[in-house]
Amino acid sequence: MAFDTIFLNARFDDGTHHHIAVKDGRIAAITPAEQPPVGTETIDLNNALVVPGFVEGHIHLDTSFYGDSWRPHKPCTAGFNVHERVAFQAENMAEAAPMDVRARNQLDLCIGHGTTQMRSHVMVDASVGLRSLETILRVREEYEGLIDIQLVAFPQSGILMSPGTPQLLDEAIGLGADLVGGLDPASFDRDIEKHLDIVFGVASKHGVDIDIHLHDMGTLGAFEIEQIAARTRALGMEGHVAISHAYGLGDIPADHLKKIAAILARSGVAIMTNAPGARPFPPILALRAAGVTVFSGNDNIRDSWWPYGDGDMLRRAMTLGYRSGFNVDEELRAAFDVVTEAGAKALRLEGYGLRIGAKADFVTLNAPHVPQAVVAVPQGRAVYKAGMLVASNGTIVRKIH
Repeated sequence: MAFDTIFLNARFDDGTHHHIAVKDGRIAAITPAEQPPVGTETIDLNNALVVPGFVEGHIHLDTSFYGDSWRPHKPCTAGFNVHERVAFQAENMAEAAPMDVRARNQLDLCIGHGTTQMRSHVMVDASVGLRSLETILRVREEYEGLIDIQLVAFPQSGILMSPGTPQLLDEAIGLGADLVGGLDPASFDRDIEKHLDIVFGVASKHGVDIDIHLHDMGTLGAFEIEQIAARTRALGMEGHVAISHAYGLGDIPADHLKKIAAILARSGVAIMTNAPGARPFPPILALRAAGVTVFSGNDNIRDSWWPYGDGDMLRRAMTLGYRSGFNVDEELRAAFDVVTEAGAKALRLEGYGLRIGAKADFVTLNAPHVPQAVVAVPQGRAVYKAGMLVASNGTIVRKIH
């Protein structure tokens, strides 16, 4: 076979050295260091650590203010309140730079750090209609070849509380959204069953996956998780549903957690956590040990919910490990898995990883192995998409459409 590009001297996490041959944007061969294949073009990776492209599993391209003027954070008046945060967001959005400009800024940031696959939630409700989705769909088309993006039709203002939203969610899938979302069925819409009727109804009608925001804490959040898992199994949607945040898993007793984890594993419902500061979050190792897929994302980046975020999934792995008390190499590798292979599983990505037949999407790191990369978060990365260099040292180098 004639290869398009040969990447020489790649170091894998296990310490072995290889050459990676790429053909038509996919990994066609991985050969030992002493057996270099022949190709049209060769690129020497100089023994850099090569890892799969990062999976950004939860972000909001439409509401980020990254690259826009600084907006001081407004605290809630009486503790965390989703309704109030949504109101603050609406106020800020009215004064923000154009959405497409802000979305491009955020994409450039994420790609520069090594993200090659992304799932973004985009507001679809009576407050914005389909306008935000239409804008982000155009931006996604512009970035084809640099990053693959799944879009979730996200009812930020609720479904039952926002008249007309059920129809908008249905229309959003027809327009080009890949998944249907939901938001706190109990505390926001105050009717778990009707909320889930709509979310699962739209998903079943169009044959798409589901990703539901769930901020509710304690036993209420745990009950909602059980209800979502029950729906998933009843409709044969195992492996097609994710719950984002699931804060309730972080503040229930160990025996209750064990029960819920078993339910999640049986139903194939994945859990997204970004380990937010000052909040309980799902215990990663306990869930993984039970067979639950745990993935991650940066979530909001410098928006109305908090002023933090740098778009770097490797730093997110460090944050997950730090907040979870991960210290040994096996735990640090688990944190890395959450932002790579586990993310790919949750997003049901085809052709992911450093293996023959997979897409040639990978990142080079200045680290000897994954555990050190997680704790050091090295910069100076090169990002390859389909075997083509798309970013170097944090800067996009390949032109978009």
